[in-house]
Amino acid sequence: MSTLFAGPFGANVSERAQLPPSLAISTVIFALKPSRDVGKPTLWLPLVRRVKEPFKGQWALPGGPLAATESLEDAARRNLRETTGLAPEYLEQLYAFGGLNRAHRPGQGSQRVVSIVYWALVRPTEAELLVEGEAEAENVAWHRADTAGDGEGGLAFDHREIIDYALWRLRSKLEYAQIAYHFLGETFTLAQLREVYEAVLGRPLDPANFRRQLKSVPQIEPTDQFLEGGKHRPPRLYRYTGPAQRSTT
Repeated sequence: MSTLFAGPFGANVSERAQLPPSLAISTVIFALKPSRDVGKPTLWLPLVRRVKEPFKGQWALPGGPLAATESLEDAARRNLRETTGLAPEYLEQLYAFGGLNRAHRPGQGSQRVVSIVYWALVRPTEAELLVEGEAEAENVAWHRADTAGDGEGGLAFDHREIIDYALWRLRSKLEYAQIAYHFLGETFTLAQLREVYEAVLGRPLDPANFRRQLKSVPQIEPTDQFLEGGKHRPPRLYRYTGPAQRSTT
């Protein structure tokens, strides 16, 4: 489940530094989960605890090496399946990170590693499928996207930087692309949709203004169903009728 590698077993510090660059795949997976601190859903992502050096014991993005016979997306999906058990519908290539000292730790040396990073969005029902009850479950856990690594010595490698870049990309894309619906089920209330925008943007939105803005979005269609179980008048359920946005590279 390692994201980056320090070179062949037995290579010393100087030998590892002279090895040709290695290519790896990493993935940032965003999901909405309840937060006790905020009281509303916030963005979370699964991280994997490294079980070997470099950065042994620290949390890292799920990922691994690129096999010679795999496409980039196939490698991303395989690594997600093996490390987290997740198979997100929305998967998009984010960026390539190839800093000279990404895997370097003082006194240990390292082989240079270039990571092709993907980002994915999952619905709550998918997020519940995160590896549970398996041998590796203790090394896979959900973390708040905005605070992952705080108070834990930071994340491994440059993964905090990668997460921040993915958050910027998600917030930017929310403004012009209909991707918020990948966090929701087939039907949703307008309040649930607003919670997605608030969680991604990191700020509250005025309910009345948000509702008015949605009237200009033709891909949102009211249904004849209502969300039952609340204390007040049940809100109407809506559905997204626009084109499905699936994985892209």
